[in-house]
Amino acid sequence: MEHFRPMRRLRQQLSDEDTIGILQRATSGTLALLGDNGYPYAVPISYVYADGHLYFHSALSGHKVDAIRACDKASFCVIEQDQVHPKEYTTYFRSVIAFGRIHIVEDESEKLEMARMLGRRYNPNDEDNLQKEIEHGLSRMLAIRFDIEHLTGKEAIELVGGKQDKQES
Repeated sequence: MEHFRPMRRLRQQLSDEDTIGILQRATSGTLALLGDNGYPYAVPISYVYADGHLYFHSALSGHKVDAIRACDKASFCVIEQDQVHPKEYTTYFRSVIAFGRIHIVEDESEKLEMARMLGRRYNPNDEDNLQKEIEHGLSRMLAIRFDIEHLTGKEAIELVGGKQDKQES
């Protein structure tokens, strides 16, 4: 496993529980890969988080797929909150960054389970239509699994202070 640098501002680091909570609540993030000619390639994408993994779906080909096949290292960023405070020249943010290895899912049962997780996440309580969508589109969909190796959450220092104030009252 790789060595990852520690967060510089530890007071702003979120707990593992809070960090995973953000991944469970947010609906999209930015996937960063090594793209063509060594340029970073960052793409906004919907996802589902489960048991230390992020799952994405994709068309069968394209820049993202080529980048994943060429290099399995990736990062993923989610911004849950970003409140601009102009008079303070800052934002009150909460975000998560994951580093890990990304793979095309070849196992058909894992691909099917991933499609169900995504479908239930974005259209809950509609199993009949989800089943029809899976039957119609699974063969034209690529399933992608991101195995998280390092995960950190961070919030603005102003939010850290707010939590401390609430805890002391």
